[in-house]
Amino acid sequence: MTVPAPPTSDADVPRLLDDLGLPGLVDVHVHFLPDNVMDKVWAYFDRAETHYGRAWPIHYRTPVDDRLGALKELGVTAFAPLVYPHKPGMGRWLTEWVTDFAARTDGAVRTATLFPEPDVADYLGAAVSAGARAVKVHVQVGGFDPRDPLLRPAWGLLADAGVPAIVHCGHGPIPGEHTGLDVFGEVLAEHPRLPVVLAHAGMPDFVGALDLVRRHEHVHIDTTMVGTPYSQAMAPLPDDWAARLVDVADRVVYGSDFPNIPYPAYEQVAAVAGWAAADDRLGAGFLRSVLHDTPTRLLGL
Repeated sequence: MTVPAPPTSDADVPRLLDDLGLPGLVDVHVHFLPDNVMDKVWAYFDRAETHYGRAWPIHYRTPVDDRLGALKELGVTAFAPLVYPHKPGMGRWLTEWVTDFAARTDGAVRTATLFPEPDVADYLGAAVSAGARAVKVHVQVGGFDPRDPLLRPAWGLLADAGVPAIVHCGHGPIPGEHTGLDVFGEVLAEHPRLPVVLAHAGMPDFVGALDLVRRHEHVHIDTTMVGTPYSQAMAPLPDDWAARLVDVADRVVYGSDFPNIPYPAYEQVAAVAGWAAADDRLGAGFLRSVLHDTPTRLLGL
């Protein structure tokens, strides 16, 4: 099957999904947070020129119901609402909040988060028992070492349960004290059965991320912000990116970072469609896999 034309607007994404014979888009990397926390996140991005050296205008800076409507317009039928703490004591609270949010929100799957603290295995275990299908881990924002001994029970719990950790451990958009794929590689070496999604495909170390995927059978990458015009100016992909994906094609999952992106979400779908069209060994089958089949499997839907 020929790769369909990429979408040209958010409203055009369902046309692509229909061309591919897919029932919808499954997004493993979406953010919904308590209003007061989201306001602080957006305030941080308002100062992006100070933090990152370039503006980062939030494209979907709207009330919750409008954001959910935007996802529906995109054809998203299932999504992982991700939350993340930046200090001790927030992990339990945010996990309880997102558990309630997912229970009352159509299309949202249950998720959780973690932080290195004495009770992490307690609240994480409760969330997994309640049906959490993914756990957000933000090494950069949290400013913690993923090798912290306090996290060993949590990593083991997730490995035993087969629940994937969606981990932002790359140096993008700016390095943190404990970011780096080599650092998280030590966690994977200690917990080889741990299912992991390397958020943003390890940006900017895309080649290093693919190396971890090849070395560890339970590691995936997500597409979040990867290859979009905005990100290409900041962290360009290797010229042979599509060819590099051929032997790991079934371990790439769609993620968008909605709503905290400085461009419309269709640009991420178009980027993935471009990879699919760039190498005949990928094609429409790869596009179906990334947008729906692999994230569906990974989230146990």
